[in-house]
Amino acid sequence: MAGFQQSEEQATRNGIQALESAFTGVQNCRQDVENMKFNLASGLKGSDGKAFQDLLKLWDDQAEIISRNVRDMVDTLNETLRVQGLTQGSNSEAINNSYTQSQSVFDALSG
Repeated sequence: MAGFQQSEEQATRNGIQALESAFTGVQNCRQDVENMKFNLASGLKGSDGKAFQDLLKLWDDQAEIISRNVRDMVDTLNETLRVQGLTQGSNSEAINNSYTQSQSVFDALSG
């Protein structure tokens, strides 16, 4: 039975690691889009500029939902490990800090 529990633990930890990588990837993409938006803002005017800004806003709103859901899944998997009496699967605080920091960067760039 111990082998099965270790296998489940490793699978859970692998899931956490994959989700953390996905979260980081989404945050990096969001930062790239925010930078592009900032760099192109002065060059795009009129209806084209507004349509572009609207598209980027929609994308960022959807990316925010994805980020929140991924973070919630990591929290759920960490809770699963905790309930099973295992050590913390990842540093949730570090993830939450990264999330908060990236959000403040986006807020600062968008004015």
